[in-house]
Amino acid sequence: MVKHIGIGLMSGTSLDGIDAVLVEIEQVDRDTNVHTLSSLFQPYSDELRQRLLQLCSPDTANIEHITSMNMYLGREYARIVEKLIGNSGVKHEDILFVSSHGQTIYHKPTGTNDLADVPGTLQIGDLSVLSELTGLPVVGDFRTADMAAGGQGAPLISFIDYILFRDENKSRAIQNIGGIGNVTFLPKGAVETEIISFDTGPGNMVIDAVVYHVTDGKQTYDKDGLIAASGNIHAAFLEQLMSHPYFALTPPKTTGRELFNKHFVDEVMESANQIGLSNEDLVATVTAWTAQTISDSYSRFLETEGRTIDEVIIGGGGSYNPYLLEQLRKNLPGKIVSTHENFAISSDLKEAIGFAILGYHCLLGQYNQLPSATGAGNSVIMGKIAYTQPQAFQRLLSLWGN
Repeated sequence: MVKHIGIGLMSGTSLDGIDAVLVEIEQVDRDTNVHTLSSLFQPYSDELRQRLLQLCSPDTANIEHITSMNMYLGREYARIVEKLIGNSGVKHEDILFVSSHGQTIYHKPTGTNDLADVPGTLQIGDLSVLSELTGLPVVGDFRTADMAAGGQGAPLISFIDYILFRDENKSRAIQNIGGIGNVTFLPKGAVETEIISFDTGPGNMVIDAVVYHVTDGKQTYDKDGLIAASGNIHAAFLEQLMSHPYFALTPPKTTGRELFNKHFVDEVMESANQIGLSNEDLVATVTAWTAQTISDSYSRFLETEGRTIDEVIIGGGGSYNPYLLEQLRKNLPGKIVSTHENFAISSDLKEAIGFAILGYHCLLGQYNQLPSATGAGNSVIMGKIAYTQPQAFQRLLSLWGN
């Protein structure tokens, strides 16, 4: 089987920046082998991050700004791709494709068939702009295909978790803690129809927003969990946060900034001020909240009907927060809690690698989502393909064998 070189791009709900990875990829039957050749992270400027935050809220979003930002991010992604290629030493002509998640600005997983209430999702960062400026075929806009089949358009990374982490002898919970937390439950010896996956709730999103507030914008996240570690958890306020109705919803379920947005954070800040919480105690409490939403989700929805979890594997930015990991271990006694790095997989790059795999499966015409995880009525091939020049199309013909 021929190996191909592709690029995966990921910019998540944390709005911290763009992860880019250059991978060598090979598909043999249902097994996908991936080797990372080069990577980089491009942080968003504070101005860009604030503009994106405005676009994620119906109260501040502007259709003209959304339109412009869609094209701007396409250019920004192209700049990152060219920088990644230049740093890698890999020849441009040897790269088959780019696969981009895009930047989610709104995700509406449920609704009705009424005119203005149909479920939908919007990721920006135009694919044609990215293809035109790089000369490469681009795969993107993955979530809409799953939603067209009745799914929630998330969590998509559950398909990658199945490929990378299934085990014949252990049941595993693969927990991503990015802006949003999501889990993929892999029973030992799992087949695709047995996998359960859903968003557990906010991951770093609320923690980051609170830290930004209490440091007057000097910090965008709690580096090494130091602020949280210097505070105390307020039990009553933690219980109040856990009463949010999202946590009682049964899977499949997904969430994002449509629920846990600036308005939500403003309410958190106001409630904390009313009860006189110090900044350190507030950060400690919202960090403990993220940990408890995860452990509570496991007991409510995973460890039922005789199911057990042997091992929890943490990825995403939250895996670098020692205080958050400490709280998780306290909440999950008797379970092995490790990180992606224990499996030679970068927590930072896992999702970018994942979208390279999803894009590759799309180009091969293979299903690349798990209906048991997303709630879709059937399997689909997620992704749309853009190429603006004949030479980009010719690259795909080499893959398709024509």
